[in-house]
Amino acid sequence: MFNFDYLKELLLIAIALSTITCTFIQKTKFLFKSSRFITLYSFIVNILVGIIFSVTFTSISFPNSIWIGVFAFLGADSIYKSLEGKLASYSSISNKNTIEIEKDNIINKGDMNGKATISK
Repeated sequence: MFNFDYLKELLLIAIALSTITCTFIQKTKFLFKSSRFITLYSFIVNILVGIIFSVTFTSISFPNSIWIGVFAFLGADSIYKSLEGKLASYSSISNKNTIEIEKDNIINKGDMNGKATISK
């Protein structure tokens, strides 16, 4: 029987791992003069860090930790690009004293029938 819950657990770990390894690769790719080795470098880093990450922080077996490294390698670039620039720190959100509302979402209360209307 296929265990979907276990696969979801592996994928969640791979998502966290892929953001870490992709950032590491972005910061260390200057070591290579040619860009053709970066894919191989990325694969090796994802597998090694995936194994170390999984064995250290989870009770996942060695073969499954290799799968986590593969999942992280396959999804690292797309996950990193989708999250890049969209994450804000908690302090920047909590210190914000203003609320921004788009003009299209403002409701006027003074309609003649007593009903609220949306201004456009």
